Amino acid sequence: MRVAFHCTWALLAVLAVPVYAQEPARPATYSLFLGGRPAGTETITVRTDANGTTITSDGRFAAPLNITLRRSEVHYTADWTPVSFDAEGSFNGTDATLKTAFSNGSAVTTGSEGTIPINITQPVSPKTVVLPTAFGFAGYTAMAKRLATDLPGTELHAYIPPRVDFAIRVREVHNEQMQVGTNVFAVRRYELLFTQPSGDLPVSLTATTSGDLVRLTVTAQGIDLIRSDVASSNSRMQVFSNPGDEAVDIPAVGFNLAATITRPRNASATGKLPAVILLGASASNDRDGVIFGVPTLGQLAGAFADAGFLAVRYDRRGYGQSGGRSESATLADLADDARVVVKWLSDRNDVDKKKIALAGYSEGAMVALVAASHDKGVAAVVSISAPSTTGAEQILEEQQLELSASILPQTEKDKRVALQKQVQQAVVTGKGWEAIPPDVRKAADTPWFQSLLAYDPAKVLDDVRQPLLIVHGGLDRQVPPAHADQLADLARKESKSKSVDVVIVRGVNHLLTPAITGETTEYGTLPDRNVSKDLLSTVTAWLTRTVAAIR
Repeated sequence: MRVAFHCTWALLAVLAVPVYAQEPARPATYSLFLGGRPAGTETITVRTDANGTTITSDGRFAAPLNITLRRSEVHYTADWTPVSFDAEGSFNGTDATLKTAFSNGSAVTTGSEGTIPINITQPVSPKTVVLPTAFGFAGYTAMAKRLATDLPGTELHAYIPPRVDFAIRVREVHNEQMQVGTNVFAVRRYELLFTQPSGDLPVSLTATTSGDLVRLTVTAQGIDLIRSDVASSNSRMQVFSNPGDEAVDIPAVGFNLAATITRPRNASATGKLPAVILLGASASNDRDGVIFGVPTLGQLAGAFADAGFLAVRYDRRGYGQSGGRSESATLADLADDARVVVKWLSDRNDVDKKKIALAGYSEGAMVALVAASHDKGVAAVVSISAPSTTGAEQILEEQQLELSASILPQTEKDKRVALQKQVQQAVVTGKGWEAIPPDVRKAADTPWFQSLLAYDPAKVLDDVRQPLLIVHGGLDRQVPPAHADQLADLARKESKSKSVDVVIVRGVNHLLTPAITGETTEYGTLPDRNVSKDLLSTVTAWLTRTVAAIR
């Protein structure tokens, strides 16, 4: 065998792990992405009967693979002992065939690459999983089934015809949920280690609980192999869920907002519920609001539901399953989206339209205040970890806090502050961009950043009439707790609200979790990834009391 063929399968050994059709005997299409770009598709069919399982496929893969797969077939007995493999296709225009017969711990492979014959006998492990990576991905569907049925801790073996037999170790198993549209199904994510001759390769494989593979990620190679329905923008990995969660689509202007509602577990079938809409930080655009492993919005929604509220959280415009254009969305646009959800809730038969509150965290608190200032349908506002200064001032303050903890020379610190001020001035005035590096301008010259710099809580509060709760973590180092009192002073002076309350929750950082120092450098080592119970009880008690007073 010549080097050309060896290089082909060696490359694919680290690129390809295929998927298993969710329903037997039905063709299913799967998509391969390399470096985030589409690189081909494969149609796979799985048939199972009393004699075992047969997996067939055909497909085409673009550069750098350049593979046309005309046919691939792997057959296993009922106990997943491999019997045969047979495939034909072309690589970079060169035709190739491969046939492997398995018997008594040996794999006998014959075939050809162009005019070069192949005839190799290789010892293999019993019940090895056949991974014919030079001929598509279908052989890997068996791996998903084996992972679902083998006992925990079992070491699998895989065989790449015609030469390589290697071990696969299961390092971790995580039970999760996948959402496609509004349908949710359970999945397991397996963290694997392929111990190949070229070196150990970490692989993340997600499959249904019955063993149908839906996604594989090889981070080191920039590889994603995804079942086509899961590859669409209409799907998401559900990283957090509460009892009573239900996926919904909320019509906005020209697009839908993909959301999750969480109902109280003991809610009456006929009564009307108070409701809370959750708005998250700019650091996380997903409806669960996951930042450093903390699902802020997901956990807040669960607490609100436990307190008797119907809670709504949604993917931000242009992210996740929500439509719209993220690059052109301003704070005012995001506030309009929140108002759309207010209207949607007020039209529901199970919601008391006079008792719909907004709860915003970090930037979401700014959006909540803007929405409340324009919408009398908002009954109350909870502001969590929000700044009291303009957006321009807040960005400079955060930069100063980061630089104060840096070991950079003072001259470098001064240079960075000066550049930040230049950028902000250019964004506001539209002048001076010639002195700004092009990559910095590209990141900063956006409608969202313009609206953030222009945000002024004093002006926004002038039109806020609703009861307002301002909550802050006592160890918040990103937006120090002094902002809470300053924002409350502004609200009492500028707003028309008759009720402004402030609560500083001791021992809590900007992530809303219990902390020791509150510094951002501590985030990655926090032992508790849950929103503070003290903060949750503070917010739910205030909302319950405030909403109960509304007649």
